[in-house]
Amino acid sequence: MTPVTRQDVLGLYRKIFRIAKKWQSASGQIEETIKEKEYIKNEAKTLFRKNKNVTDPKLIKQCIEECEARIEIGLHYNIPYPRPIHLPPTGLAHKQGRTLRRQEKLRKISKPIYLKSHDEVS
Repeated sequence: MTPVTRQDVLGLYRKIFRIAKKWQSASGQIEETIKEKEYIKNEAKTLFRKNKNVTDPKLIKQCIEECEARIEIGLHYNIPYPRPIHLPPTGLAHKQGRTLRRQEKLRKISKPIYLKSHDEVS
């Protein structure tokens, strides 16, 4: 990891924890705010630890873009959890065969950048 990339990653990590420290839930309830703050911290720790051994510059850049996208979406909608993707109209395919494989491929291709690592962790 180049020093510039390392500084970018560490800056993002610190930014996430600063956001978590100031976070207020949309409902305004204290219990909900605490729960969401913990979710932000745990999600950041899990994903950063999972990706700490990544050395490919393209993959590092992709992880940084995902992190920035999730931060922006979370701040915009005031929801720390990833926004769900919408399945295509034929989302409920048969349990086997070409239709299922085609639907799985379509879901994988259509997954937004801010959800690339979400299914792997949760």
